[in-house]
Amino acid sequence: MEHQTTTIESASYSMPQELAHDLLTPLNQIIGYSEMLMERAGDRGQAEFLPDLNRVCLAGQRLLSVITDNFGGTDARAPNPIPSVTDLVLEAGSTEATGFLLVVDDDEGNRDVLTRRLQKQGYTVANAENGRQALEMLEADSYDLILLDIMMPEMDGFEVLRRLKSTDLLKHVPVIMVSALNEMESVAKCIEMGAEDYLTKPFNATLLQARLHNCLEKKRARDRERDLFERLERNYQRLQELERLRDDLTHMIVHDLRTPLTSVMAAIQTLSVVGQVNEVQGEVVDIALSGSRALLSMVNSLLDVEKLESGAMELERTPILASELISAAVAQVSALAQAKDIALIQAIDPNLSRFSGDERVLLRVLVNLVGNALKFTPAGGSVTLQADWNEDKQAVEFCVLDTGEGIPSEAFERIFEKFGQVGSRQAGRTMSTGLGLTFCKLATEAHGGQIGVESTLAKGSKFWFTVPAASPTSQPAEAVGLTMPYSLL
Repeated sequence: MEHQTTTIESASYSMPQELAHDLLTPLNQIIGYSEMLMERAGDRGQAEFLPDLNRVCLAGQRLLSVITDNFGGTDARAPNPIPSVTDLVLEAGSTEATGFLLVVDDDEGNRDVLTRRLQKQGYTVANAENGRQALEMLEADSYDLILLDIMMPEMDGFEVLRRLKSTDLLKHVPVIMVSALNEMESVAKCIEMGAEDYLTKPFNATLLQARLHNCLEKKRARDRERDLFERLERNYQRLQELERLRDDLTHMIVHDLRTPLTSVMAAIQTLSVVGQVNEVQGEVVDIALSGSRALLSMVNSLLDVEKLESGAMELERTPILASELISAAVAQVSALAQAKDIALIQAIDPNLSRFSGDERVLLRVLVNLVGNALKFTPAGGSVTLQADWNEDKQAVEFCVLDTGEGIPSEAFERIFEKFGQVGSRQAGRTMSTGLGLTFCKLATEAHGGQIGVESTLAKGSKFWFTVPAASPTSQPAEAVGLTMPYSLL
C-alpha cells in the first residue's frame, strides 16, 4: 500500500480534458464559496466560524493539489493560497474598482462565485450562460471587459473570441480567459488570438483584482488615445474646411481685383496721350504704373500658386533646350543687371539634349531665381546661371549662384513657403519675394523635379532645381527659341 501511494505521488497521468473540467468546476465552487464565507465571517466579527470554514477551504485546496499534481497536464501550478484573516481585513479595506464587466460561463455556480467576487470589488457585472447569448448582449450594450470561459457547449470560448476580434466595434474590448489548470495550451492559443490575460479556477481574490485592474487601465489608456486621435482628426478636417474656405475667398477677391486693376493701368497709360504732362507729373505716372504692374504680377502669382496647389494648372510640355531657356531668362533681367553693375555669367554643358517641360513655366522659375539673386547681390558682384546633367537624379539641373548677402540656414525651408519672409541681417531688409519662390517650388514639383538652396552668410547663395529628362546625347541639340517674356515676381 505504501508502495502504491509513492507511485501515485511521483507520477503524472493524462486526464481527459472534459473529465478534468467536470472535477475542477465543483472544486472551484467549494473553494470560492468557502473563501467568501470566510470573508463575510471576518467582516461581521464572527471569528468562531473561521476555523471550520478554513478546514473546508483547505480540504478543497488539498483535493485540487492531488488532481493537479497527478493529472496536471501542461501546467500543474501550485493551488491558490488560503487567505488569512489579516489578508481578508486588508482586502475589505481596499479601494473599490469601477467598470461594467460581462461574465460568460455555462456553469451557474461558476458565474455566481465570480460575479459575487467582482461585485464585492466594486464592479457592475452582467452574466451570459453561453457564447451566443454573450454576443447578443455585446451587440446591445457596451462593456469594459469580458471574462470568458474556454470550455462551453454549442459555442466555446475560442469561437466567441474569434468573432469578437473580427468585429471592428468589439475588437478593442479586453478579454480575460477563464480556464482550469490543465488548459494552459488552450490559454496560450487564446492569447495568440488576442485575449488580454487569463485566470485559472479557483480564483485568488487578490490576483483577480490585480489582473482586472491592469486590463482596465490599459483599455482606458487605449480609449483615451483613440478619443484624442478622433478629436485630432476632426480638428484636422475642420482646419481643411477653413483652409478651403479661405482659399475660395482669396481666389474670389484676387480674381475680382484683376479687372479693375487692369482698368487703372490702362487709365494711367492714357494720361500722357490725353494731355501734356510736366516732368513731375510724368514721374508720378511712372511710379503709379510701376506699382500697378507689380500689383498685377502679385495677383497673377496668387492665382497661379493656387492652381498649382490644387493641381488645376495643366503643363504644356514641349522639347526645351537648356541653353535657350537660360538665354531667354538673361534677356529679361539684363537691364536690371546693368543698372546694378552685376555681371551675368552663363555656364552650360553643350552636350545637354532637349528635355520635356512647359517652357513658359520653367522660364518663369528661372527668371524668378535670377531676379532674386540680382536683388540681393551688391554692385560689382556676379550672378552665374548653370545647366548640367545630374547623373544621380537623372535630370537636367539648373543652378543660380550669386555673390550676395547669403541666407541663414534655419530659413532654407521657410523661404519656399507661401508668404514666407526671411529678415536680412543687413538694414532689416526682407530676403524673400513671398510668392515667387513658392511658385518656383510648386512648378518644379509639378514637373516631377526638386528645388533647394545652399548658402553661406556674407558669401552668397546657390538656388538649384531639377527637371527629369533622358540622358544627354553626345551631340548638342538644335536651338529652340523662347520668346515669351515674364515679369519678375
